[in-house]
Amino acid sequence: MAKNHSPGFLKIVTDARSRVRECKVADVKARLDAGERFTLVDVREESEYAAGHLPGAVHIGKGVIERDIEVKVPDPADPVVLYCGGGFRSALAADALQKMGYTNVISMDGGWSGWNQAGYPTEK
Repeated sequence: MAKNHSPGFLKIVTDARSRVRECKVADVKARLDAGERFTLVDVREESEYAAGHLPGAVHIGKGVIERDIEVKVPDPADPVVLYCGGGFRSALAADALQKMGYTNVISMDGGWSGWNQAGYPTEK
């Protein structure tokens, strides 16, 4: 499901990706299956989250993540995996969290679309 993103948006995403760690959808699935402890954050819009999300994910929209992350994840060393629709907004959010001092943040490349394409379970 390719989208036509504007050049300006793609420029800032590319810049953010140069500074953040990314992982694949299969990596997150393996971590969940292994029972690994981390906070899985859906940064999509509330309506997107309500329509379906990854199992165990909490919602903190990209627009408010800087304001709300410290309530959900008070320790900036705790592991956090962010995802969005395809991996662009989550890269931007990961970059912002790193600027706030979060040291163990990863953006899931492929996002919700990649998770669904892989046929992995979801919840509402």
